Amino acid sequence: MSQTSKKTPGNSTIARNKKARHEYFVEETFEAGLMLQGWEVKSLRAGRAQLTESYVHIRNGEAWLLGAHISPLTTASTHIHPEPTRTRKLLLHRQQLDRLIGAVERKGYTLVPLNLHWSKGKAKLEIGLAKGKKQHDKRATQKERDWKRQKARILKSSNL
Repeated sequence: MSQTSKKTPGNSTIARNKKARHEYFVEETFEAGLMLQGWEVKSLRAGRAQLTESYVHIRNGEAWLLGAHISPLTTASTHIHPEPTRTRKLLLHRQQLDRLIGAVERKGYTLVPLNLHWSKGKAKLEIGLAKGKKQHDKRATQKERDWKRQKARILKSSNL
């Protein structure tokens, strides 16, 4: 599902991958540009993007976004045949790419797309360098979240 939020001109969110922080420990984040076609930019402006099943893959020294779904608009041109889940190239500096390649290949990290947003009129993808969570880690995170919520309710009721 696409989720649009705050409409600030400088930096607004197009789509968010909520499952990423539940499934992984995100240790570091990077902002990457995307190579997009014209119809994809129009769809992103309409907020028609989904990152839930997507992932980042490194191939031949380049980063690629796979599985991201950008729904084409019905007003798309007739001579273009849009492919919603095509592989899109990510634009990163060579130093960042080398660092990511080292972490993924040697240290066993995973690259996860976190959110898609506008930055200075350009579509950017925030990717996270992450390690997978085990089932007990997910349960502990859920318990901690529930406890914080309960604590806030107790404090709120005691202040009344």
